[in-house]
Parts: sequence; structure tokens; C-alpha cells
Amino acid sequence: MGYTDDELTSIFDRTDGCCHLCFEELTFSNYGQFGTGGDWEVEHSNPRANGGTDRMNNLYAACISCNRSKGTRSTRVVRRWRGYTAAPFSKDKREALRWRNTLLAAVIAYLAARYLQVPLAWLCMLVGAWLGHQIEPDPQR
Repeated sequence: MGYTDDELTSIFDRTDGCCHLCFEELTFSNYGQFGTGGDWEVEHSNPRANGGTDRMNNLYAACISCNRSKGTRSTRVVRRWRGYTAAPFSKDKREALRWRNTLLAAVIAYLAARYLQVPLAWLCMLVGAWLGHQIEPDPQR
């Protein structure tokens, strides 16, 4: 099936430019170019041979070698071989979770400092926010 540039961009961005099976970084311009660094193709999470569709929620970016070696196995099985349980988060989802971590850590640090009557509680809040922002929101990365 041929994909439009918008569809390829959407599929690629869905996992922040990483193979959804092995988490290796892909290169958008190397779509369908086997043997180049970051080569990738569209992979059907539920293979068409097993009743999978061409709907966008079934399409992911995958290294060509990962996709070809997956065959008709389920994505869940192939990810488990590599120690993963889910696809990488998109850039937007990772950023939203990073800001959630920032806010939560700032509030917790501030409240803890106030409870312990630490002077300059606002400084503790800033340090908490900085630490919260450093936490990688995708637990599999």
C-alpha cells in the first residue's frame, strides 16, 4: 500500500521516530531504504495475514529488519523478546508527561518544605520542579 507524506509523518511521529519493536532511532528520509542507517517501513501491529487492517491505529514505524523478522507474530510477543511491553511514547505524550512530572515534583517539594518548616520553601519547590523535569516519562527508555 502506498502512503501519503502526511500518513508517513503521522506514523513516524507516533513513536517519536523510534522502531516500536526495538526502540532504535529511525531516520524519516530512509523510509523503505533497506541497508541504510535508520531504515524503516510501515509495520502492521496486527499483521494483515492475521486479520489486521490498514487503519492508522494498526500502523507503526519499524526497522525493516525488525518488521521482516516479526513475520506474522504478534507485536506483543516480539516486544517481549526485547524486554518491552508497549510502543515508545510520541514526542507530544512524552512532553505532556514531563510537564506533569515537573508540576507534581514542585508541589510535593513545596508542601514537604512547608510541613518541615524549611526556610525558603519556594527554593525547594524550584529544585523539585527541576528534578521532576529530569525524570524520563517513558519508563521503557
